[in-house]
Amino acid sequence: MCIRDRVINDSKKLSEKKREALYDELCDNQDIRWAVSLVEADEVDEVNVLKATHLGMARAVKALGVTPGMCLIDGLAVPNFPYPHTGIVKGDSKSLSIATASIFAKVTRDRIMREAAVRYPGYGFEKHKGYGTKAHLEALRTLGPCPIHRRSFQPVAQLCLPLK
Repeated sequence: MCIRDRVINDSKKLSEKKREALYDELCDNQDIRWAVSLVEADEVDEVNVLKATHLGMARAVKALGVTPGMCLIDGLAVPNFPYPHTGIVKGDSKSLSIATASIFAKVTRDRIMREAAVRYPGYGFEKHKGYGTKAHLEALRTLGPCPIHRRSFQPVAQLCLPLK
């Protein structure tokens, strides 16, 4: 089945199986240029989540190796973004380009979290993918944070507070 025969949608609206299949097909398509950028936990802690997101987007665009005429950003326009761009609120459900980017980003993150589950057993990263679920918060209380946890993540920051 060709990509155009499939429904590309906001990655959150697709099952993991569909996202993975689309990701593989998109990667095989020579007409699509794409890149993802990782911002590590310590850097997020240093600059904050929003700035880290903007930094990651700029790095991903740079990694494309071409200067884009226009970037579409899911959400609001980004102050001082180094490329021409426009923000589209809820863009992952309105733009094929943004929806496709959301698939690349989500599948990459999910794969990283499955690898983290092997490196740091007991946290359940393969299930909750790092989101603040009840199981994840319980693992944090039991095991404490591991190296990939952001120290600015509120449940981790609260664990670091001295008890009175």
